[in-house]
Amino acid sequence: MIELSERDGVALLRLADGKANAMSLDFCEALTARFAALSSARAVVLTGTGTIFSAGVDLVRLLEGGAPYIRKFLPTLSTMLVTVFSHPAPVIAAINGHAIAGGCVLACAADRRVMAGNGSRIGVTELLVGVPFPPAAIEIMRCATAPQFFAEAIFGGATYSPIEAVGRCWVHDLVESEALLDRALDTANALAALPAKAFALSKRQTREPALERMQNREVDAAIEQIWTAPETLQRVRDYVARTLRK
Repeated sequence: MIELSERDGVALLRLADGKANAMSLDFCEALTARFAALSSARAVVLTGTGTIFSAGVDLVRLLEGGAPYIRKFLPTLSTMLVTVFSHPAPVIAAINGHAIAGGCVLACAADRRVMAGNGSRIGVTELLVGVPFPPAAIEIMRCATAPQFFAEAIFGGATYSPIEAVGRCWVHDLVESEALLDRALDTANALAALPAKAFALSKRQTREPALERMQNREVDAAIEQIWTAPETLQRVRDYVARTLRK
């Protein structure tokens, strides 16, 4: 599900859970556990497999599990995102393909993002599905997005080309697909060359306001209520019927 290898002290995590790397409860728990075990890594490169980095939440599994599953899934999803976002070592997202909804958020949780300019799309489509953003997700997107494009990204629900993503600050470097991993590893090594303790503290200082805003039980409760509502599940069911099961 999450493959781990190592390149000169840089941990390489490859998402390898089916074609779309859709975020199920098991997926989120596995990625959280992988990051928690990487305390000795100089840096981390996170990438996907094939033509998809991650298509976001596994909506089919969500519909199968219904409200009880969602109540377990939402905090697990948030824990995964916070774990990646707050990891003390440099984290580089090597975006090999489409990064949609939660997949875009996961990529944006990294410190630097390199994307293959291969016709893939990236964007947050949550409101088109009918679900609100958990605090962890929206604060990650707030940190990653150029301020003038933040509202458009959240409320528009559009996906963008890699070059458009550069303009929104979601992507720092565009490369050919065959050069993606090498560029990501070069970026990881450049950041890992900085003094580790100074980097970790500086990262914590820059992200602390966002991490504090993520701790909002009132909003969490409201989000759970909306995600588990029958009308929301029907919207998700309709969205799946229109898109995933064509």
